[in-house]
Amino acid sequence: MEPAELDVLGLREQLFHERVRECLICTLLFASLYILCHFIITRFKKHADFTTVEDDEDAAVDRIALSMCTFTLAVSLGAVLLLPFSILTNEVLLLFPHNYYIQWLNGSLIHGLWNLVFLFSNLSLVFLMPFAYFFTEAEGFAGSKKGILARVYETFVVLLLLTLLVLGMVWVASAIVDEDAGSRESLYDLWEYYLPYLYSCISLFGVLLLLLCTPVGLSRMFTVTGKLLVKPRLLEDLDEQLNCTRFEEAALSRKISASPTSCWLSVNAALLREQFLAIQSRRRALELRRGASPWQRNLGYPLAMLCLLALTGIAVLVVCFHTLELLLDDAAMPRGIQDAPLGQASFSIFGSFGAALQVVLIFYLMVSSVVGFYSSPMFTRLLPARQDTPMTKIIGNCVSLLVLSSALPVFSRTLGITRFDLLGDFGRFNWLGNFYIVFLYNMLFATLTTLCLVKKFTWAVRAELIRAFGLHKLPLPVTRTRQPSKLC
Repeated sequence: MEPAELDVLGLREQLFHERVRECLICTLLFASLYILCHFIITRFKKHADFTTVEDDEDAAVDRIALSMCTFTLAVSLGAVLLLPFSILTNEVLLLFPHNYYIQWLNGSLIHGLWNLVFLFSNLSLVFLMPFAYFFTEAEGFAGSKKGILARVYETFVVLLLLTLLVLGMVWVASAIVDEDAGSRESLYDLWEYYLPYLYSCISLFGVLLLLLCTPVGLSRMFTVTGKLLVKPRLLEDLDEQLNCTRFEEAALSRKISASPTSCWLSVNAALLREQFLAIQSRRRALELRRGASPWQRNLGYPLAMLCLLALTGIAVLVVCFHTLELLLDDAAMPRGIQDAPLGQASFSIFGSFGAALQVVLIFYLMVSSVVGFYSSPMFTRLLPARQDTPMTKIIGNCVSLLVLSSALPVFSRTLGITRFDLLGDFGRFNWLGNFYIVFLYNMLFATLTTLCLVKKFTWAVRAELIRAFGLHKLPLPVTRTRQPSKLC
């Protein structure tokens, strides 16, 4: 064999080994995420007893829907980790450019991960989650033989009708927005244009949802952190509060354990139990605060609040700076690229420290968006409860988290949190090239976040001052209004 043929054969073997290595890495990563998501969903899923033979069908449907929800949640976690993993990979390649053990980190692997997340996100949103919902609600057509196949047929028919409806609505919307006949004709290409266009609309909805939820979540993070940590003692006597709580708990316990023949007790038993549980939880919280160490009580809470305040302030400053940069430089606009130039330059002017800060900010914004999402009045009912969440609510949570997480890379790049350009089909969204949309989005985010924080801190300072000086114990004046007497 000639040397040229040997070189070609060696190149083919190298490409083959690289492709196999990338497939193995992607499979291991997704399998790890799938196992983790399975434990998370089973922790919140409501346990259903399937004891009879007729319930075997419902058990099979439940398992199929559970596997689809687990797959969707794994894709959501993959979308969250996608941008931080890419940024850290670039910094590792900059620090160790010729290390043999990190040669598997390359642009081909990162580009493949972006494409897989985009593909699986489309698959989950367009097919898996609608199929799981209709499959759990299906019972088979009237007159057909009962069984799983009957449910599958009904689900496919309903899903087909829904697909035709959605595709028709997207085609009509595109025809109204874009008057070009060529763009309307290109919508007939389902794979190359239709699905990316549909996902572009979904991503735009997710980015708008992040715009509404993230500022609320940034202000709610201080409250959530305050509930998880032990607050310092400011002008308060914990022993006195604990003794009063114990007395109230003992009094309620005696009332509940009183004679069941009491008519008054039988009417108010449920109310007494609720009060007893509330007092008991308050007593445990006070005992936890009193038993905390001075370091945990006086240092942990202030440091956590300072970290939250610093991260929120940095995020707002970065967005404000990016807003000004949009007016001066066209390169600040979010754009998509096909090749990932990894290991050539850092995506932050502060080097590795700036890249690590970008990763922390991305995770912080994602957690804040989830907190704000479940704190909003529209989506409070979706909040899962431990071992008491039905399958339909789990499907709704998985869809919501997938919409938020799949929009996170576009959200972070649009706000200028990172300079890492969008890879693959994430950068093909039409609205990313519109200067007015991107500029207005940055302005709205900075304004809403500032307003939420100002309202949060002013209200918190007033509440703490009122509580510290004991003004909340003062009796409020009651004003009585005269009502006109009614004639019988």
